[in-house]
Amino acid sequence: MKATSRREILKMAAAGTAVSALCPAAVLAQGSQWPTKAVSLLVGYPPGGLTDAGARFISVGLASSLGQTVFVENKAGASGNIAAGEVQRTPDGHKLLVANTSFTINPHTFASPSPSPTEFTPIGLILESQLVLCVNPASPAKNLKEFVAWVKAESAAKGFSYASSGNGGNTHLAMEYFRERTGLPSMSQVPYKGSAPAIQDVVGNQLPCMMDAASLLIPFINTGKLRPILVTGSARLPALPDVPTATELGIKDFVVTVFVGLWGPPKLPADIVRKVNTALNAALADPTVSNLIKKNGDLVGGGTPERLGTLTADNYKLWGEVARRNNIKAI
Repeated sequence: MKATSRREILKMAAAGTAVSALCPAAVLAQGSQWPTKAVSLLVGYPPGGLTDAGARFISVGLASSLGQTVFVENKAGASGNIAAGEVQRTPDGHKLLVANTSFTINPHTFASPSPSPTEFTPIGLILESQLVLCVNPASPAKNLKEFVAWVKAESAAKGFSYASSGNGGNTHLAMEYFRERTGLPSMSQVPYKGSAPAIQDVVGNQLPCMMDAASLLIPFINTGKLRPILVTGSARLPALPDVPTATELGIKDFVVTVFVGLWGPPKLPADIVRKVNTALNAALADPTVSNLIKKNGDLVGGGTPERLGTLTADNYKLWGEVARRNNIKAI
């Protein structure tokens, strides 16, 4: 599959806003009246995860602003590709996609063609979450120096494994990128069907460590079931003030977040994009919603479609390079 450049993706965000002559006439005609029926937010994962939570955070606010019922529909499978494909085939905008960072990874890791963010219309960012590198409290590692020494010793003796939320997903690539930046030896990934079972096995000490979204790990950190080593953002998390960033610890070029965003189908008319973006920002400005996102350890999104377009372009480039260097493929 031909890679799309960062410039092309940003054009889509700035245009995605621009109406193409290729758009069906019916879609163009309905713009100012949209939505004319209920709107569905399609989530490519089961209920209970970060992406599903992001959709549910905004659904009530969107419904209030748009004047139509807004449903959250979970269309799990193929790392979000099933939901993305359905939105891609629904040009009128009554089905919108709520997806996470894996949306920018799938085109690089799936053997068969998968829907690419380069083909969709960015609407707005819902939330961002730093990643946290955690170990089981029974491990000897209490900081990065001890973690590196432990991994090297274990690798030399019998090999070292870590848990991930899925083969070829964001937590898998993030751990391999971390390994590259720290000079660690090869590690074996043990993929799970989602973050929840992976977390449970690290808590149960079936596997020694993992890296995942802060909002998913903080409840286990706060109860002493997991020990944090570092966070991956540009600044410390207020919810984990004593946990240093990777940058503080001397790891260069390792600032990583996972994000949840809202996309429309390809070539969604500009007036619909503006209408949904305005509704999204209003939903996120609701203190009930924003406080809940912050309480979970995440960062509130919002802003322009271009903001999501830039974040998408940056992640598309980064994770494509990581996947190629490490020959990572989704199975």
